[in-house]
Amino acid sequence: MQRYKNLWRDIVESVSGTEQNFSTGRLSRAILLLSIPMVLEMVLESVFAVADIFFVSGIGANAVTVVGLTESMMTIVYAVSMGLGTGATAIVSRRIGEKLPKEAGIAAAQSVMVGVSISLLFSMIGGFFAKDLLALMGASPDVIREGWKFTATMMTGNIVIVLLFIINAVLRSSGDAAISMRVLWVANALNIILDPILIYGWGPIPAFGVQGAAIATTTGRGIGVLFQFYLLFSKKHRIKFSLKDFIPVPKVMIQLVRLSLGGMAQNIIVTSSWIGLVRIISTFGSNMVAGYTIALRILIFTLLPAWGLSNAASTLVGQNLGAGKPERAARSAWITARVNMFLLGITGIFMIISPRFYISLFIQDPAVVALGADALRIISYGYVSYALGMVMVQSINGAGDTYVPMVINIVCFWFIELPLAYLLAIVFRYNEQGVYYSIVVAESATALLGVIWFKMGRWKLQKV
Repeated sequence: MQRYKNLWRDIVESVSGTEQNFSTGRLSRAILLLSIPMVLEMVLESVFAVADIFFVSGIGANAVTVVGLTESMMTIVYAVSMGLGTGATAIVSRRIGEKLPKEAGIAAAQSVMVGVSISLLFSMIGGFFAKDLLALMGASPDVIREGWKFTATMMTGNIVIVLLFIINAVLRSSGDAAISMRVLWVANALNIILDPILIYGWGPIPAFGVQGAAIATTTGRGIGVLFQFYLLFSKKHRIKFSLKDFIPVPKVMIQLVRLSLGGMAQNIIVTSSWIGLVRIISTFGSNMVAGYTIALRILIFTLLPAWGLSNAASTLVGQNLGAGKPERAARSAWITARVNMFLLGITGIFMIISPRFYISLFIQDPAVVALGADALRIISYGYVSYALGMVMVQSINGAGDTYVPMVINIVCFWFIELPLAYLLAIVFRYNEQGVYYSIVVAESATALLGVIWFKMGRWKLQKV
């Protein structure tokens, strides 16, 4: 009975916030305290895409298609944001482990400034070339006409995505994962409320159609960012902002950019390969893209909690290396990997058994449901590999080694996934199924190479 009471106490502490020192104590408890809010945070992050698809699907297949094509392009923004978050995580977690919170705060502020600078470039490109970008992705004239404003709004407002990712990465890596979770509670609640109002209209508010989803998402995330800054300037958490922290510190910025480049490259490699996959699938028609888009949203929804566990491993690796405990860092990664594989393995079984059920929750068009179910079923074969690869790669990143994962991604996604997808789908005429099988093969290769490198242990010697 006492064991269950202790478990419940730990769950409550993890959600409400903890002052736990993650370089001491039981590793299982440390993983639990970090992973619960991180998993909930990732679930909430996935709700943005799922909510948009859910409400937009009522408009029709063209609206779903433009959301899918735009999200594929937006993955470049996510890649840069996650790359900056990776660099910030490596530095902040190491400084926290070394018990240097002031230096951690300075690094966090510098990462925010770098993120804002980069986001301005995406805003200009998206604002001026939305129609051209959709055409480049293979959208039909009808899709472009109906949805280009959605693309322009999402790209122009990308700064809120960049800041949300970076600051939440900072909070997680400092050990304040519960705060990141609360930020997304606020952002998602606003998005879900605003989506149907702005898409379909309500009272004096006009119906913006598919563009309404972009306005709702950008507004929800923007208020979430304001909430982040309010919390960090309140001086009540491990990371504390002051205005002078935003004075440029070239040494810290260079270190941050150096680490982030590897992280950005990792994510750009992955996301550019996903764009390539969408481009291949678009040759099979709008219904195929719509079905694949919904399947991908479900996949993201189920994988993001696993990213939460992977982020917990990254934080534990960084903080324990900072505290001079490399073996504890390694154990934290292996324990997290086993938990992740178990949970995603169960999830994969459900996806394989009943893919039509999950697709039909989003759209009723029989053709789209059938195509989406086929995509979800095949991609779900790789769930256990996805789980293992995530933890291994994020653990290496958490140690400050962002370049080896970059090389792994180049090999697996550019040299294996894209050529294999083209060969299977176009040359050998397996059509869209060839694309889906290439995803499973590439992710399995990522897990294998990640395990091999992690076992070699060179990441333990990484200086940050």
